[in-house]
Amino acid sequence: MRALVLKSTGNLYKLAGPAGEIKQATLAGKIRMEARKSTNPVVVGDEVEIDKGQIIKIYPRKNYIIRKSLNLSKQTHILAANLDQAFLLATLVLPRTSTGFIDRFLVTAEAYQIPAKIIFNKSDLLDAELKKIQEGFIQMYRRIGYECIEISALENKNIEAVKNTLKYKTTLLAGHSGAGKSTLINQLQEGLQLKTKALSETHLKGKHTTTFSEMHPLAAGGYIIDTPGIKELGLVEMKKEEVAHYFPEFRALMHQCKFNNCIHINEPGCAVLKALEKENIHPERYYNYLSILNSEETDTPAWND
Repeated sequence: MRALVLKSTGNLYKLAGPAGEIKQATLAGKIRMEARKSTNPVVVGDEVEIDKGQIIKIYPRKNYIIRKSLNLSKQTHILAANLDQAFLLATLVLPRTSTGFIDRFLVTAEAYQIPAKIIFNKSDLLDAELKKIQEGFIQMYRRIGYECIEISALENKNIEAVKNTLKYKTTLLAGHSGAGKSTLINQLQEGLQLKTKALSETHLKGKHTTTFSEMHPLAAGGYIIDTPGIKELGLVEMKKEEVAHYFPEFRALMHQCKFNNCIHINEPGCAVLKALEKENIHPERYYNYLSILNSEETDTPAWND
């Protein structure tokens, strides 16, 4: 029987059968013993074959989102597979999401050809200065083609705008702990009642309420995947010369560079640097690009939790 993986907790998997019936299964020893770079051979979003309560086959994935394993630095951990889109839930306060974090998420999504959107949450907590900063971020990302939506999950503001983008799609929702992922999902699908926690009073940081990725069906059609909170984002199995390909505004100009192997730092005849001088590329995006190039994570797989 073919089934969809909804949740993985250790060696026990929650699955949805062809008619939507919920089943549980373990992993067949043959698959579990195969040598893999990933710590989790079966992940949320996988299409699998089950027989007598065991997963005996994993069907090919169209894509996936990956991070560094928490325990084994040379291995990776896949958050979810077979995605139609990925949303980053960003907040300017409690906790603060930097543009560096946003750009690393967007680069990761671009690398695996997953359309991405940015949801700015907690709009009810912003003063005039923060609202101006957030509007600047939104203008920057919309200019290069990323859809941005401002919401307040706690006060149920503009949630319909998010709902309209979810129908009949499988969507990954990621962000810092405390950004409001579980609160948002509760607003998107009545009756789920996912656990939420207040921020840590000591450091004003989020507390982990989601420890495993889990896929939730939506009444209007499609699925949303809740993920554990992420503190830092490194890039996965990516060479430095590849990074610019995942910045859309860089990618549009690269064919105009004098050298085919240009990495847009100090090369003569660089179209990206010319665009930066003319303010056709936002300096903050370029700064974050340099930050990625200068980080060790570009050579090692890392989605640090």
